[in-house]
Amino acid sequence: MIDDELPATETPRQGVEVIRAQLATLPGSPGVYRMLAADGEVLYVGKARNLKNRVTSYTRLTGLTERILRMVERTASMEIVTTHTEPEALLLEANLIKRLKPRYNVFLRDDKSFPYIMITADHDYPQVAKHRGARARPGDYFGPFASTWAVNRTLSALARAFPLRTCTDSDFATRTRPCLQYQIKRCTAPCTGRIGRDDYLAIVEEARDFFTGRNDDPTKALNQRMQAASERQEFEEAALYRDRIRALAHITAHQDVNVSGLGEADVVALHQDAGQTCIQIFFFRAGQNFGNRAYFPRHGADEPVDAIIAAFLAQFYDGRPVPKQILLSVAPEGPALIAEALGIKAGHRVELAVPQRGTRKSLVEHALTNAREALARRLAESASQRLLLDGLIELFDLDGPPNRIEVYDNSHIQGRQAIGGMIVAGPDGFIKNAYRKFNLSDEIAKGGDDYAMMRSVLLRRFGRLVKEDPEQKTENWPDLVLIDGGPAQLKVGEEVLAELGIVDVALIAISKGPDRNAGREQFHRPGRAPFTLEPRHPVLYFLQRLRDEAHRFAIGGHRARRSKAVGISTVDEIPGIGPTRKKALLMQFGSARGIAEAGLADLEKVAGISTGVAKRIYDHFHGEG
Repeated sequence: MIDDELPATETPRQGVEVIRAQLATLPGSPGVYRMLAADGEVLYVGKARNLKNRVTSYTRLTGLTERILRMVERTASMEIVTTHTEPEALLLEANLIKRLKPRYNVFLRDDKSFPYIMITADHDYPQVAKHRGARARPGDYFGPFASTWAVNRTLSALARAFPLRTCTDSDFATRTRPCLQYQIKRCTAPCTGRIGRDDYLAIVEEARDFFTGRNDDPTKALNQRMQAASERQEFEEAALYRDRIRALAHITAHQDVNVSGLGEADVVALHQDAGQTCIQIFFFRAGQNFGNRAYFPRHGADEPVDAIIAAFLAQFYDGRPVPKQILLSVAPEGPALIAEALGIKAGHRVELAVPQRGTRKSLVEHALTNAREALARRLAESASQRLLLDGLIELFDLDGPPNRIEVYDNSHIQGRQAIGGMIVAGPDGFIKNAYRKFNLSDEIAKGGDDYAMMRSVLLRRFGRLVKEDPEQKTENWPDLVLIDGGPAQLKVGEEVLAELGIVDVALIAISKGPDRNAGREQFHRPGRAPFTLEPRHPVLYFLQRLRDEAHRFAIGGHRARRSKAVGISTVDEIPGIGPTRKKALLMQFGSARGIAEAGLADLEKVAGISTGVAKRIYDHFHGEG
């Protein structure tokens, strides 16, 4: 729902007069209009086939919802942009809503980009890699995948079925002997000539066919080659084909939902409860399930379902590739207009459909079940989260429950490869797309000076905020700042905020208590004596979770920077893990990330890994490190 809506205390006549004054100059053509408050805040963005007729409707108060009445009441001025067609107006409206985040529009809050798998086309031996962002490099891009986990899982399986190189071009050029990926049969080592270019490109083409669905049975040709190699008594080659066939079968078997003949489609389902909405979207490409993601758009309580799904589609596909088919649980408002606009953007025909029977109907129902379950989890988490945020009001003498909490921590080894981490939390839990890492120079971090590092991080963060939003109008300003540290770190935070002229941000430092025991943390506030909470206090658990998340995020950034600096895997940092054990682990889990995400019991099953070594590996990735 829309946050902080102001009550309509009187009939919004003043806003009506502002709107009515614009009517004389409004054209009867398509376009986009913006309603602005007296302070310049964009309240609402709308599109119209006929601007004059659409804007006139806001002067007839009897037909407006309570939410739109509030918007009209606050309107002090308007801005108009005309377009050639209504589909162009729809696309512009979606773009402006995403950029301006108007208070009274349906707004898609989570706008992270999706990862893709890329097969490069600018090298004699193409590389396969994970990709996110602009497609600046020539090549084929397959996706989108719903998450990094989904693309990593696919890449790991893909390496077994299509052993293509994943190394960078610079590594390829300097390699003198095959790397570990060749040893575990996940690369054919073209860098050292272990495979000819024609044979390598044949595997590349097979991978492309697999992702595009051009080959309905990719194992058929491999079976024929395996049989031919067996007949020639070249059993080692036959075994390679056998392993690739098994890998392809593994990929197919682990598709949670898979419909042959579906081709390129997104499945979108909407569920509402308690005034909130969850929209679940599944991605299918070449009949394969590329994962799913849940969205919780912001909207007014009186917003109809068809308008919510229409706004979601327009905003979601702004800046993203549009599939040929979108299967929906509910028809959007103006489906023909949306299909036309998305088709113009995509450069091909886009079909919107609400299936009534068959396998496509089953897909939509599966997505709807996921939407229902995701919203139930969110409502349960939100209820407990609200109680915890209310608890912070009394604990830290806040004016109200914080909408944005920022937590800061640093990680380094004697000042080397130092990283500052900022995590963000709010009423709906962690806001991971707002997390930030700060690379700290060796000069600042010299000798492990935690105070200088914290000062640098806070100056960069709040200095930029003051520069970009001096009036503190946007939601990027925190209500509460937590620093991992004691009185000295708190003093650094006070000095930075004072230096920048910031006076209305609550500042708290959290330090470990005696013997650094969890549960005996001390809380430090400016001008107050430190205090502790009862070990089982629910707000204490909440604050510990915030601090631990900041610690985890900072350590992860430090380890990544350290590994990049010395050119080694994070697995190499674990004491007692030599080449033999490392090879066994990589063969079992596929990558350092797979090892990091493995459970203790799974690690103990690896050949050569004892219970003690397994615990050492697990603690390395999950401990406080």
